[in-house]
Formats: sequence, C-alpha cells, structure tokens
Amino acid sequence: MNKYRLTAALLAATALLSIAGCTQNTGADSVNTENTEDSDRRQTDMSGQTITNAVLPEELETISRDYYSESDQPGTLTEFEYDTYESMTYDQEDTVLHKRAIVYLPYGYSEDMEYNVFYLMHGGWSDETTYLGTPGQPNVFKNVLDNAIADRKILPMIVVCPTYNNESNTDSSNYSLALQLTENYHNELVNDLIPAIEGTYSTYAKDTTPEGLSASRDHRAFCGFSMGSVATWRTFQYCLDYFRYFMPSSGSLTSDGEYMADIVRDSGHDWNDFFIFAASGTDDFAYSSFKAQIGAMADVEDGTFRYADNEREGNLYFLEQEGGVHSGEYAMEYFYNGLCWIWQ
Repeated sequence: MNKYRLTAALLAATALLSIAGCTQNTGADSVNTENTEDSDRRQTDMSGQTITNAVLPEELETISRDYYSESDQPGTLTEFEYDTYESMTYDQEDTVLHKRAIVYLPYGYSEDMEYNVFYLMHGGWSDETTYLGTPGQPNVFKNVLDNAIADRKILPMIVVCPTYNNESNTDSSNYSLALQLTENYHNELVNDLIPAIEGTYSTYAKDTTPEGLSASRDHRAFCGFSMGSVATWRTFQYCLDYFRYFMPSSGSLTSDGEYMADIVRDSGHDWNDFFIFAASGTDDFAYSSFKAQIGAMADVEDGTFRYADNEREGNLYFLEQEGGVHSGEYAMEYFYNGLCWIWQ
C-alpha cells in the first residue's frame, strides 16, 4: 500500500445524500472538427492554463427525465477494494481497514485511452453506494451518466464514489464524528485511494508517486453535497496539489474568506490553477451559511478568488436553485450541471 503523507485541520457543515448529472459537448473517444478547434483555442488561452474551455450556465439546467431510464450504452460499475488505516490514528499505521469504493467505467472504456477522474463523496447518513448503487443494484445516477455520456453532454470519465465512513458504515449518521472523519479523509484519499484507483485504471497519471499525481492534477475533480461538500472543502484545503476542480454544494466550512485565501497562498498555487463550482437551493437549510462562505471568498481583495462563469477569467462560480431544498433530487441537479461543464 502506497503511503505519501499529508496532514489535518478543522470545522464545518451538514448531511444527506443524492445523485448526479450533465449538459454539453463531445465524447472523449470521438474526434471531430469542433473538438480540434476547441483544442487549438485552448492551447492559446492563458498560455495553456485553461483546461476546461466551456462556459457554465447562467441558471441550473434540469435533468431530462429520459435520462433516468436505462441506456443502450451502459457503463460498468465495479466494487473496488483497497486497504487504508483507521482515520483517527492514521499516522500511527496501527489499524488496517479494508474498504470499498464504487467505480463507474464509461461505455467503451479502453486501456488505450486516458480518462479524467471524478471523485464523488456522499453526505450524512450515507455510504459509497448512495450515488451509483452497486453492480447488482445500480441507482438512477448511473442511468444519468450513461445517457448523458451517450448524448455527448458529459465526457466519458471514470467516476469514483468512496466513503469517509471509518470503522462502521453508520459513522456518517453521527454529525460530530462525520466532521472529524471528513477533516481526516485527505490522508486516505491521497495516500491510499487515488494511488489504488489510478494505478488500476487508465488515467492521466503516468505513475502514482506524489509527483505523478501532482503532474496529473488537471484531470482530477472532487465533488460532494452536504457533508460531502465539507469533504470537498477539506480536499481543497489539503489536496490542492492533486486536484484542479472542486464542486461543493450545500455544505460550508467557514465564513472567513481570508482563511480560504490563505489555503491558496500557502499552497503556492496561483488563481488560475483551480476552479470551484458551487451550488445550493434557496430553501436549503444550509443555504445561508454556504452562500456566506462563497461571498466571503469572492470579497477577498487580492484576486485569490475571481468570480466568473469560465476558467479563462476566474476560478469561482455559484448557482442557486430557487426553492431548492436539502435533498438528493437537487444535489443530483448540481452535480449534473458541473459534469456537463468540466473538461469540455
């Protein structure tokens, strides 16, 4: 088991579950003139800094109901097993845990291609099966992925649903414990899960050393709703060297914009090295604190965070769903919109 060390810190938000979705552009295994033009244009934007060339929508797009049905181009679900250490005593390496993630491989997956990897963390009262289900009992999110990829709205990618549950699959139902576990999760994520996943499947990581994972960060995203959003902020805090994209929704970490800016300053990364796409519903109980965090980040005066709907001009964007509540239905919509934009 690979061990590359990181560290830990504090605080945060709420709990629940959901599933995910999409909107725009072309399959990774297809080549056409539009793709070539986009690629050429991307080479000139920001001296190659822009990875996603698309623009995020002005309003959240709803998921077509047709996408909830099974696709005739289905991806594959796999139960992926790996070893890690118990979260609270991780650095001591005393207690080995055997854990599982659910992995989605897109239709036509080939070892001859390189795939972006989207890590999707569950919320409270949930586990690694919440969004995708299992190979024997897939959830509706799998159908959404299958259909949206078939329609070339979402690029073919690997989706990984892990868990911050530690010694029990009910850990996420304990709010204070879940806060601790999401705070610690970066150790397992970078040292154990990512090397195991990206050493098994065909990704942009040339190897699973810290250097290899850092070099491929442009092709890695972390996303979550509610307590999964807290895990997303923690991943931003500790793993900015390994992830370019972050999609938190309805779960805040702090109302201190300078605290978030210091994360970037201390990391050595510049404003155009990452992008945060955030979303929440106006009737969501986590909405006010979540919006306050985004506002505080946008108000930082030195340009660490720059509000824009595209990666060429900024690194922070927030969409609100009028009347949206704290539920899986809305979480899926937020994921869908981010997935339709990312890497396009």
